[in-house]
This record gives sequence, structure tokens and C-alpha cells, in this order.
Amino acid sequence: MGRIETALRDLGIVLPNPVAPVANYLPAIRSGSLVFVAGQLCFGADGQIANAHRGKLGVNVTDLQGREAAGLCAINLLAQLKGIVGDLDHVAQCVRLGGFINSQGGNASLAQVMNGASDLLVAVFGERGRHARTTVGVAELPLDAVIEIDAVFQVE
Repeated sequence: MGRIETALRDLGIVLPNPVAPVANYLPAIRSGSLVFVAGQLCFGADGQIANAHRGKLGVNVTDLQGREAAGLCAINLLAQLKGIVGDLDHVAQCVRLGGFINSQGGNASLAQVMNGASDLLVAVFGERGRHARTTVGVAELPLDAVIEIDAVFQVE
């Protein structure tokens, strides 16, 4: 078992099977040493989005539920990444995350919610999990998810 698989196990994380895209796009693609992972929703281990992770942050989804949903997005990012590279020990760096949070205007907690994904990647990869990041509030997301996150990883 590799270093990253051990870190995931120690965190109690089991990567799901990668989720198939819901439209005409690739869920992840490698270009040279970079892997671009398309936006991942907050599907749980059962392949569903929990009711607690549907809707708008600050309306019917709490900040804590939003952070949990961001962590699920990160797990789904890793599942897609593993599907491309095979072994997550090949990850040299998480380069960037882009977070889209279903939120009504005026919500100042978007960055803290997005930390649910950022913190998980740092816990898994250590310093190689630190990344540049964009977090924006949006009016609506597919399947009424509260959050969607995409990523770019550098691999060896």
C-alpha cells in the first residue's frame, strides 16, 4: 500500500468508484504532467447527494454541512484522479482548486466552507496538497448540489 493510500486509510476515507459524467465531457484528462479534473459534486459513498447537501448555503444548508459537502467533492476529485494516474503516490502537487458554492448573495462564509476540501487535500498529501484556489458563490448547481469543485494536479 502506497503512502497516499495509507494516509487515506488513516483518515477513514475509502475512495468510491469514479462518478460517470452527467453530460458530454470527460471527468478527467491528462495533458503532459497535468491532470484536469472536471467539477465534482458532493456525492456520498452511496452515489447519492444527501438532502443535507442539496440547496443553498445559508438557506437550508449550514456552513458545517457545506464543509462536509466540500470534503465529499475532494474525495470524488481523488477518485477521478486515481482513475487517470492509477497510483496517487504519483501526485507531485495539487496545483489549483475551483469551488462553486450554491449560495444566496451576502454570504461571507464561502471560503470557510471551501476549506472542507482544502483541509482534506492537505491532510492527504501534506505540503503537496497546498494549492491556489478560487471560491465563488453561484445561483444554482447541477442536481441542486450545494457545492461543485474542480481541480488541477501535477503528476510525475
